[in-house]
Amino acid sequence: MKYTNLGRTGLMVSRLCLGTMNFGTHTNEKDAFAIMDRALELGINFFDTANVYGDKKGEGITEKIIGKWLKQGGGRREKIVLATKVYGSMGDLPNERGLSAYHLRNACEESLRRLKTDHIDLYQMHHIDRDTPWEEIWQAMEQLVSEGKIIYVGSSNFAGWNIAEAQSTAKERNFMGLVSEQSLYNLCDRMIELEVIPACRAFGLGLIPWSPLRGGLLAGSLQKVKEGRRSGDWVKEGIEKHKEQLIKYESLCKEIGEEPSNVALAWLLGNTVLTAPIIGPRTLKQLEGSMRAIEVKLTEDVLKKLDEIWPGPGGEAPEAYAW
Repeated sequence: MKYTNLGRTGLMVSRLCLGTMNFGTHTNEKDAFAIMDRALELGINFFDTANVYGDKKGEGITEKIIGKWLKQGGGRREKIVLATKVYGSMGDLPNERGLSAYHLRNACEESLRRLKTDHIDLYQMHHIDRDTPWEEIWQAMEQLVSEGKIIYVGSSNFAGWNIAEAQSTAKERNFMGLVSEQSLYNLCDRMIELEVIPACRAFGLGLIPWSPLRGGLLAGSLQKVKEGRRSGDWVKEGIEKHKEQLIKYESLCKEIGEEPSNVALAWLLGNTVLTAPIIGPRTLKQLEGSMRAIEVKLTEDVLKKLDEIWPGPGGEAPEAYAW
């Protein structure tokens, strides 16, 4: 495993981040434990979750599974960088969602209880809250930091100007502010290249892409369909929409002798702003298969062909749409 700094911090995290959204939904507790144990063996020290993950609203099932795993001891908690998220609705009451100071405090306490730990290493805002001022958000985050309940703060699904606004307000308070941004980013979804990636670079945020394989679309989906393997509706719709691109993509991957999933991950890992893509394995086989991506080196010729197959927005703003 290779490691890198999380954004501008001194914290070192693995180049692959273990996503846990499948735990409690598609992956049972026993298998989730095995995946987390194997991830540690493979050198993955960066684990990502969210308070809303799991089948039942408000129960934080995925966090509970991780908490039970951590409670086993054996240095598990000390070996990982634990990230979770806050924003989504955790109940039917009006203050059980969002980024108000009231909800941030309560949600953090509940996540700590479910995770069976005394602190969260990276506390991420799952979405921008347009109804809560940054002064309130940062005051609450500062309090959680001073109490030792969180160490770093990150964002997720923010626009470039959200990041800029957040950081300028944090600077006024002499607070570190955001250290990372978790965004949808893969070969097929490249919109963040316009402004989010430049903002991350400018403000020293580490980029943590979610859905790096686009829900399995970039993991050899055409071949799997030919073999009669099941695919979700989202993947089937993606195949129908991007079939010509997928034919060229999977052909290129076959030509260079690499699995499509590893090519997609390697392409992301080549971005200098990027910290670690989030892999969300349902099985041990999927987890172990992702390790190859760390070693894959894509040539300039292959990168050019990937751009031709999966064109981005044209670069960074404003040159992408102006002069």
